[in-house]
Formats: sequence, structure tokens, C-alpha cells
Amino acid sequence: MAHRSTGPVFDQPPLDVSGVRTLPDLATVLRALRRRHARQRRDGELTYRELAARTGWSTAAVAEYLTGRTLPPTDRFDVLVGLLGATPVEQGMLATARDRVAEQHRRAPRRTARAGHRSVPRQLPADVFAFMGRDEQLAHLDAILAGPAPNAVVISAVSGTAGVGKTALAVHWAHRVADRFPDGQLYVNLRGYDPEQPMPPTDALARLLASLRVTGAEIPIDVEERAARYRTQLAGRRMLIVLDNAATVEQVRPLLPGTPSCAVVVTSRDRLAGLVARDGARRVDLDLLPLPDAVALLSHLVGARAEAEPEAVASLANLCARLPLALRVAAERAAAHPGATLAELTAELADRQRRLELMDADGDPRAAVTAVFSWSVQHLPPPVARTFRLLGLHPGADFEEYATAALTGTEPAAARADLEVLARAHLLHPVPTGRYGMHDLLRAYAVRLATSHESDADRRAALGRLFDAYLGTVRVATELLDLTDPRPAPRVDAPANPGRPLATPEAARAWLDTELPNLAAVATQSGTGGWPGHAVALSALLYRYLDGGHYADALTIHGQAYQAAESTGDRSGQAHALLGLGVTHLHLCRYERAVDHLRRALAVARRAGDRTQRARVLTVLGNLERLRGRPEPAAGYLRRAMDLAEATGDDVQQALVLSNLGTVDAQQGRYEAAAGHFARAAALAHRAGNRLGEATALTNLGLAEQRLDRHRSAADHLGRALAVFRQLGHRQGQANALDNLGSVHLSLGQPHRAVEYFTEALGLCREIDDREVRAWVLNGLGAAARATGRPADAVAHHTEALGIAAEIGAREPQARAHTGLGHAHRDLGDLPRARRHLAQALTGYTELDSLEAEHVRTALAALSDEDG
Repeated sequence: MAHRSTGPVFDQPPLDVSGVRTLPDLATVLRALRRRHARQRRDGELTYRELAARTGWSTAAVAEYLTGRTLPPTDRFDVLVGLLGATPVEQGMLATARDRVAEQHRRAPRRTARAGHRSVPRQLPADVFAFMGRDEQLAHLDAILAGPAPNAVVISAVSGTAGVGKTALAVHWAHRVADRFPDGQLYVNLRGYDPEQPMPPTDALARLLASLRVTGAEIPIDVEERAARYRTQLAGRRMLIVLDNAATVEQVRPLLPGTPSCAVVVTSRDRLAGLVARDGARRVDLDLLPLPDAVALLSHLVGARAEAEPEAVASLANLCARLPLALRVAAERAAAHPGATLAELTAELADRQRRLELMDADGDPRAAVTAVFSWSVQHLPPPVARTFRLLGLHPGADFEEYATAALTGTEPAAARADLEVLARAHLLHPVPTGRYGMHDLLRAYAVRLATSHESDADRRAALGRLFDAYLGTVRVATELLDLTDPRPAPRVDAPANPGRPLATPEAARAWLDTELPNLAAVATQSGTGGWPGHAVALSALLYRYLDGGHYADALTIHGQAYQAAESTGDRSGQAHALLGLGVTHLHLCRYERAVDHLRRALAVARRAGDRTQRARVLTVLGNLERLRGRPEPAAGYLRRAMDLAEATGDDVQQALVLSNLGTVDAQQGRYEAAAGHFARAAALAHRAGNRLGEATALTNLGLAEQRLDRHRSAADHLGRALAVFRQLGHRQGQANALDNLGSVHLSLGQPHRAVEYFTEALGLCREIDDREVRAWVLNGLGAAARATGRPADAVAHHTEALGIAAEIGAREPQARAHTGLGHAHRDLGDLPRARRHLAQALTGYTELDSLEAEHVRTALAALSDEDG
């Protein structure tokens, strides 16, 4: 549906787009167009929210387009300039300018990548060794890519039976054309036929977004929001995306880009008819290798022996059903036994197929694969074969020697050796960072063998050792990072098979970041599979780590812990898990969900007689009420929390309560009282050895000192806090400290230094999706822009801040944004608009019972004086 500008156009000044070459140039023209349109309609500029309502886009997307952070896709660009009143002639000029910017963007990554200034994702697995045949399919893929310029993303759907070489074809072709995609190549294994469960689109989107430098809690929770953010990140970029091993169209569709500059290759055992019919995918069907190609592959892998026994090679190729996966496993088996003739090995495989009765009447090729697997595993040393079986039980997507040692009850060195043997036999494949993965057919076969060869008790013992090892390593990692929970820690006995040894905070953080997907999988399986105590303990031990920005995984881990605790009647565990869920929803600005979980946590803690837990929940409820602009209820919750913390002698909790009470005071302009609360909180946290709590209190103390014009002292407190947050890797704390440092340097008359702090803070906010702090930072950037004589940029920053704050219901940053907009519009000479924003700021601060209302009232009076 076309969008048209409203209202007549008279004597509008012409737009100059001749100098547009970059994204900031284009954004400047769009903002000029928006201002001109506002003058025509005499009702102010279309707000981000109004534009979002008219287009169906998010306010964040509108802000990205108008501030020059993202190039709008062609269709959206046309809609946007139409809504902003561009004439038909101007729309053509603007479209040309946009194409110029897109072309510049396409060229830039090549230069940047060579210079080494930009990290471009190159995620394709290693090209396939000795790739043979498939000339017709490779040509088909080339033709699809080289076809007429499309107006939609190019999708190739490679389908075929298990083990037929779909991944090998996709990866090999992707390497051949990688240089045509200078913005990078993304790869994700969707595990569509994994015996445990396929990767849901939400998880796949999280991995893809992380590859696009969207990390932590900046990744939205809902699949629709994640998909929208993913499409935004890809807009205007030329990238190749390989979606390997998909199960259904529903698993794939949210992962499709929205821009024709990208190409997608999907592999699946399913024919993905819906993707062809609705999304325009072009199917590439993959059948068994033709016999000559199968023979050529075997001959290449086996070497000179193949020339002496051509008939045996052909028989072996047919016994492997001409499936590349089976051919490679069989070739490795032959290479491992150089003393046997190929005919002898072929006869052995034929006999195994007959004895296992794996070939059905139709000659199902998957049965041949199983026969080859069985043949290969049979000749493994017994300890290695046992390792293969037990690895099928691992709930995660990949593993290393320490997890393998725990599963098998062996030493890491022995486990590493087993992994290397299995990789050489093509029963495992290496993945980055020294880890290993398993093809889903092989995993299913390993699970089947474990079920038939290992007793229930042995399988349970193996998983118990694995979960113990993960739990023990988590305990060590959180202690090294000083992220242990102030609540009495769950008892974690020394595991029989310790996990990876960790000696430094850096090693601890790297291990947690790498293993987090596996830890979420362990929480799920332990919670539902008979180890509820492990799920509850993981939630408790990881609470502070997850609170630092890993919100999607926090919802999974705390959710599993709650169900596990509920199943065993563990009320303290239930309360703690509900607290974790409530805090996570609070970070995500889902206030109603947060309140629901926190009130349930409070009720459970009361029934359990757990005063420590009650104090913690009341503290979070107080903070939530403060964020919603209700200082009196907030103070009430916090005073109740303080009474409980003092009664239990909990210094850590007292420090946290005092920090929150100080924040309530600061919100109402009582900065001296706030500073006193923050100083006491820092002292208590220091005495308790709680570095995170001390850094948080110092951050708040710095803000209060700054409001009291004690800027040097403020900078000192904030610098100390920032150093601790960086040591702990706590990104939300870093963002807060940097934001406050920016404010201090503004007060010191150093706006350019302030911009450096604000810019770094903004990057962190985007990484962890902390929208409340992001709104504050944008307001700071607006103030800095105004201080450096750039009121138009100030308007852009404050407008974006206002949109975010309104979206999440954060009232104080909304009032701050209106204040900044009032001052910026005054500088631009637009007194009526300045007055409107200042009036809205006055209303907001008055409702918050904030002393800032007096400053705004003074500014409004000054405007009246200017009017005369």
C-alpha cells in the first residue's frame, strides 16, 4: 500500500541531494525533509511514534533511519520520503542518492577488510577435502546467483536424504563465491534432525545476531523482535547466509533477510515446498552420487590401492549406497587397515549388513549409512567406542575433553586422545576453539548404542558426572569473577571428574561465555531428567553472571530452576528462581511480568521463612516502583527490605538497599541525602567484600556528587567504579559509570570528552539492550551536542531518547528528553516548540515530585521574557 504525503505543497525550498555520498549525508537530508514537512503541516514534526504507527515499523527502526545508523531498504526508503512530503521529482532524486550511498557501502568493506580495520564474519566451515562430482548442482547454484537482479532475497534450497552431501555441497559452493559477499558469510547448523531437539528459530537468531555484533541482552527475547532486528542488521549489506540442516519451513522463515543484497542457501532433508511457493526459493535436489563419482571419491581417499582393485572399489561404493558420509567413513576404515585388501574389507562390510538386517526391501540408503557406522565403530578400541556412545548423551551442541572426561569417567588426556581418534574416523568433526561436534545421524546412532550397550545406571552415572563437572566449574568461575551470590551458596561437592581448570578471571569469563549454550542445555536436561538440585544450583550460581546482560539464557535457566524446585517442594529454590525471572524481566522493561514474578517470589519466601530472600525481593520491587516513577511506594518497599537485612546482619543486602534509597532521594532532588546513602552503601559493600555492590554504590555516589557540583570528587568515584566493572566484565555497570562520567565532564565544560564517554556507553547499551540506560545516554549526547553548538543533532538525540523512554514507560528520562528538546528548539529559534516540550517536562517532573521541576519552571519563565 502506497503512502502519500498529506496537505498541499506551496513554495517549498528545493532539496539539495547532489552532495550525498554517505549515510550521515543522507540522514541529514531526511531530517531537513522532515523539518520542511513540519512547516507545511503546521503541526510540528511527525514524531518517531507517529511514523511507526503509519508504517508498521518499530520506533527503533525509524530512529535508526533518521539518525543515520542504518540505511533503509529501498521499499522502506520510498515510503519514508513519501510520508515526509517529498515531491515525485524529489523522490526520484532521493532514490538515486540512496543508491549512491548503498554503492559506497558495498565498496567500503573490501577496502576496510584489507586494511584490517573491521571484523567481517567469515563463518563458513572449512571447505570439503576431496570434493568430487556435483557439477550439475554447482552450475545450478551459480545460475541462481547470477540470475536477473531480484527484488527479493535469493534463496537456494538444497534438499536430499541424510548423508547425501547437502552440507558439503553448500559449503563448497559458498567458498567458491565468498568473494562476491564482501560483508561476510554467516553459517548456522539448525540441527533439524538432532535426536534431542532442533535449534529453535529464537536460538538461531541469537547466534546470527551475535555474529553481526549484536550481543548480550541487546538481542530481543521474542522471535518476531529478533527477526526484525536481524533484518535491520542485514539491510544494505551484501552477505551470504548458509542455514544448514533445517527441519521445516517454520524453522527457516524467521532467518531470511529482508534485503535482495543477501543470498541464502538452506539445506534440508525436507523439500521445503512452502519456502519455494511463498518465499521464491529455488530448489536444488541432491541424489546419491553417480557411481563414477562415488568410485572417484573412494579412489582419491584410499589412494594407490584402489587402482589394483577397481571391482572392490565399485562394490564398496555400492555397499555405501553412494552416500558421501558413508564413503568417507569407509575410506578411513580402509586407510586404518593397510594390510587388508579392499575386497576383504568389502566382504566384511557386506556380511555386517546382512547380519544386522539393515537393508530393507527398497534399499533405504540410510540403512547403509548405519551399517557403515556400525562397521567403523566395531573396529574402534573398546574405550573409544564407549566414549562415542556416551557422547551421544551430551545435551549440548559441542564439547571438549573435560566434558568428555566427565562423561566417561576418565582423565582429560585420555578423553582428548579418544576425541582425536573419533575425529580421524569421521565420527566427530572439529569445530572452532578446539571443540568437537557430531553429525545428527551419528548422534542418533550413538544414542541408540548407548541405550543398547550401557545400563540405565551407567547412563545416569555418566550424566551425573557431567552435570557435577559443569556445576563445579561454574562455581570456580563465578568465584574468580567475584560474581558469587550473596545468598548462601548452594552446596556443590567436589566433582569426581573436575571440569576445565580455571586460574584467572579472564579464563573464567571466556569459559562461561563459551559454555553458556551448553549450561542452558544442562539446566533443561537436569531439571527435567531427574537432577532438579543441579538446575536449582545452576540458577543460583549463575545469577549475577546472567544479570550482567545474558537475559535470554537467564529466562531459560531460571525458568528451569523454578520448575525443578517446584517439583521437589524447595521453596527457597522457587523464590530465588522467581527472583531471577523478575529481575530479568525488569531489565527488559517488562514491568508487569516482573511484578508478577516478584510478588510470587515474595509470597513463597514468606512461606519458607526465608528473610534473606524476602529482603532481596523487596529491594527489587522498590527499584521497580522507582523506575515507574512512584517514589513513595518505592521507599516503602526499601524500608521493609532494610529492616529485614539489618535483622539478619546481611551487609551485602543493606548496601544494596541503601543504594536504592539513595537513588530515590536523587530522583527527588535530595542529593545530599542521596550521597550519604551511597557512601554508607559503598562502605558496607567493601566490608563484605562485595566488589560489584561497592562499584554500584560508587557509581551512584559519583552522580550525586556531580549534582552537588563536586565534580572532581565525582570523577574519582566514577573512575574507581568503572575500573571494577571492567575487571568483572559487568557491561551494564560499565554503561552506567560511563554515562555518569560523561555528565561530569559536561559539567566541567569538556563536552568533547563527554561525547567519548557517552559513545562508549551507548555501544554497551546496544550490546546488552538496556533501554533505560540507553535513553539516559542519548539524553547526555543531546546535551553534549547542544554544548558544542549543534542543536539540530541535540534534537535528534533527545527525540530518540524520548521514543525509547516512552516505549518502556520510564518517566524520568522522558522528562529529561523533553527538557533537552525544549532547550535545543530554543537555540534553533523555534520558541513555540521549545515551550511545548518544556511544559511537558514540567508536568513529568511535577508528577515525579522532583526538584528538577523548579529548573524547568525557570526555563519556561525565561522563554516568556524572550517573547516580550
